[in-house]
Amino acid sequence: MALFGKRKEKDETQTVSSCCGGGCDCESMEKAEGAKTEGASVKVLGSGCAKCNALEAATKAALEQLSMDTTIEHVTDFAKIASYGVMSTPALVVDGKVVSYGKALKTEEVVTILKKVR
Repeated sequence: MALFGKRKEKDETQTVSSCCGGGCDCESMEKAEGAKTEGASVKVLGSGCAKCNALEAATKAALEQLSMDTTIEHVTDFAKIASYGVMSTPALVVDGKVVSYGKALKTEEVVTILKKVR
Protein backbone atom coordinates (compact mmCIF):
# COMPACT_ATOMS: atom_id res chain seq x y z
CA MET A 1 0.00 0.00 0.00
CA ALA A 2 2.58 2.51 -1.06
CA LEU A 3 -0.08 4.93 -2.27
CA PHE A 4 -1.15 5.95 1.20
CA GLY A 5 2.30 6.58 2.61
CA LYS A 6 3.63 8.85 -0.11
CA ARG A 7 2.76 12.50 -0.54
CA LYS A 8 3.52 14.72 -3.45
CA GLU A 9 5.75 17.63 -2.62
CA LYS A 10 4.31 20.93 -3.77
CA ASP A 11 6.31 22.70 -6.40
CA GLU A 12 7.06 26.24 -5.24
CA THR A 13 6.76 27.51 -8.82
CA GLN A 14 3.18 26.32 -9.11
CA THR A 15 0.82 28.93 -10.43
CA VAL A 16 -2.42 29.91 -8.79
CA SER A 17 -5.44 28.49 -10.56
CA SER A 18 -8.10 30.89 -11.71
CA CYS A 19 -11.84 30.59 -12.09
CA CYS A 20 -11.58 30.05 -15.84
CA GLY A 21 -9.02 27.27 -15.67
CA GLY A 22 -5.94 29.37 -16.35
CA GLY A 23 -7.21 31.43 -19.29
CA CYS A 24 -6.50 34.70 -17.46
CA ASP A 25 -3.06 35.93 -16.62
CA CYS A 26 -2.29 37.31 -13.18
CA GLU A 27 -1.37 40.77 -14.45
CA SER A 28 -4.74 41.45 -16.06
CA MET A 29 -6.57 40.23 -12.94
CA GLU A 30 -4.43 42.48 -10.70
CA LYS A 31 -5.16 45.46 -12.96
CA ALA A 32 -8.87 44.68 -12.81
CA GLU A 33 -8.78 44.47 -9.01
CA GLY A 34 -6.88 47.77 -8.85
CA ALA A 35 -9.36 49.51 -11.10
CA LYS A 36 -12.14 48.35 -8.83
CA THR A 37 -10.79 50.30 -5.87
CA GLU A 38 -9.97 53.59 -7.59
CA GLY A 39 -11.50 56.82 -6.33
CA ALA A 40 -15.09 58.06 -6.47
CA SER A 41 -16.65 56.95 -9.70
CA VAL A 42 -19.69 55.61 -11.46
CA LYS A 43 -19.29 52.68 -13.83
CA VAL A 44 -21.63 50.82 -16.13
CA LEU A 45 -20.56 47.23 -16.68
CA GLY A 46 -21.68 45.57 -19.88
CA SER A 47 -20.83 44.51 -23.39
CA GLY A 48 -22.30 47.57 -25.08
CA CYS A 49 -25.75 46.15 -25.83
CA ALA A 50 -28.94 48.22 -25.92
CA LYS A 51 -29.69 47.63 -22.22
CA CYS A 52 -26.17 48.68 -21.22
CA ASN A 53 -26.45 51.86 -23.26
CA ALA A 54 -29.90 52.57 -21.75
CA LEU A 55 -28.47 52.22 -18.23
CA GLU A 56 -25.61 54.57 -19.14
CA ALA A 57 -28.07 57.17 -20.50
CA ALA A 58 -30.28 56.90 -17.40
CA THR A 59 -27.22 57.27 -15.16
CA LYS A 60 -26.08 60.38 -17.04
CA ALA A 61 -29.54 61.90 -16.68
CA ALA A 62 -29.61 61.07 -12.96
CA LEU A 63 -26.19 62.65 -12.39
CA GLU A 64 -27.30 65.81 -14.21
CA GLN A 65 -30.53 65.89 -12.21
CA LEU A 66 -28.57 65.67 -8.94
CA SER A 67 -25.96 68.19 -10.18
CA MET A 68 -23.15 65.68 -9.61
CA ASP A 69 -20.02 66.24 -11.60
CA THR A 70 -18.98 62.60 -11.93
CA THR A 71 -17.91 60.96 -15.15
CA ILE A 72 -19.29 57.60 -16.16
CA GLU A 73 -16.98 54.85 -17.30
CA HIS A 74 -18.45 52.10 -19.50
CA VAL A 75 -16.50 48.90 -18.78
CA THR A 76 -16.67 46.27 -21.52
CA ASP A 77 -13.67 44.13 -20.55
CA PHE A 78 -15.02 40.83 -19.26
CA ALA A 79 -12.07 40.31 -16.88
CA LYS A 80 -12.88 43.62 -15.19
CA ILE A 81 -16.59 42.81 -15.10
CA ALA A 82 -15.85 39.42 -13.53
CA SER A 83 -13.63 41.05 -10.90
CA TYR A 84 -16.77 42.72 -9.53
CA GLY A 85 -18.50 39.34 -9.25
CA VAL A 86 -21.13 40.33 -11.80
CA MET A 87 -22.55 37.50 -13.88
CA SER A 88 -25.45 39.31 -15.55
CA THR A 89 -25.17 42.69 -17.20
CA PRO A 90 -25.84 45.56 -17.31
CA ALA A 91 -24.55 46.46 -13.87
CA LEU A 92 -24.10 49.76 -12.10
CA VAL A 93 -21.10 50.34 -9.83
CA VAL A 94 -20.88 53.38 -7.56
CA ASP A 95 -17.63 54.03 -5.69
CA GLY A 96 -16.45 50.45 -6.19
CA LYS A 97 -19.67 48.78 -5.00
CA VAL A 98 -22.10 46.97 -7.28
CA VAL A 99 -25.48 48.58 -6.60
CA SER A 100 -27.51 47.00 -9.40
CA TYR A 101 -27.10 44.22 -11.94
CA GLY A 102 -29.14 42.35 -14.51
CA LYS A 103 -31.49 45.13 -15.57
CA ALA A 104 -31.53 48.58 -17.12
CA LEU A 105 -32.69 51.01 -14.45
CA LYS A 106 -34.84 54.05 -15.07
CA THR A 107 -33.54 57.52 -14.26
CA GLU A 108 -35.66 57.77 -11.10
CA GLU A 109 -34.28 54.46 -9.82
CA VAL A 110 -30.70 55.61 -10.41
CA VAL A 111 -31.41 58.89 -8.60
CA THR A 112 -32.70 56.94 -5.58
CA ILE A 113 -29.63 54.69 -5.56
CA LEU A 114 -27.21 57.61 -5.87
CA LYS A 115 -28.90 59.42 -2.98
CA LYS A 116 -28.54 56.33 -0.78
CA VAL A 117 -24.94 55.63 -1.69
CA ARG A 118 -23.65 59.19 -1.60
